[in-house]
Amino acid sequence: MIMPLEVHDLWYGYPGGREDVLKGVNLAVGSGEVLAVVGLSGSGKSTLCYCMSGIVPHIYSGKLKGTVLINGTSTTGMKIPEIATKLGIVFQEPDTQLFSPTVEDEVAFGPENLCLSRGEIGDRIQRALKQVGMEDFRFSNPYQLSGGQKQLIALASVLSLDPEILIFDEVMSQIDEQGKTAIKKVIAGLKNRGKTIVMIEHDFGNLDVADKVLLLRDGMLYPFEGSL
Repeated sequence: MIMPLEVHDLWYGYPGGREDVLKGVNLAVGSGEVLAVVGLSGSGKSTLCYCMSGIVPHIYSGKLKGTVLINGTSTTGMKIPEIATKLGIVFQEPDTQLFSPTVEDEVAFGPENLCLSRGEIGDRIQRALKQVGMEDFRFSNPYQLSGGQKQLIALASVLSLDPEILIFDEVMSQIDEQGKTAIKKVIAGLKNRGKTIVMIEHDFGNLDVADKVLLLRDGMLYPFEGSL
């Protein structure tokens, strides 16, 4: 059975690195499933995100062995724009993903690059903002929003491409409880819509929305038993 996201015997080392950061990682995530990956700083969590999203090897080079499959197709044979329509990633720092003067422009950026019609772009902006509960901020300046609101706009920008798979790289690490509640609500809604979700986390309090939790330690994945 082909899963939306599969990782098979993945090894990766950064250029010039003396040791591999990932060492034989295997995982598979199904439709409507939320997988959380936890681990200490330096365990390879963000590197795993880069590999799953195609940033490795298309942007970052290095020593890569193994396979990442999106719906059965290896990411090495796909281009970044193609991957972006199937898999979206939201990073820990929303400011690194926001660069437009208004929320509307921010969310429109991805669909515009797909050369969609104006009507379709407008529909996608409206749907994405509604999904994250930020439709009232459509004409606001993203840089004047709270940290949690910025993270929701970064997520809306990804959702505007309607990817089947979403990766959240510690997106709740720098926002308050209200922001965390909002993000979890969105994740639950995406799960109910059948999306495939991977959460990279270090805070055990954010694991309540996960169906399965794995521990990444020294570049290898293990069943999570409640402690790092």
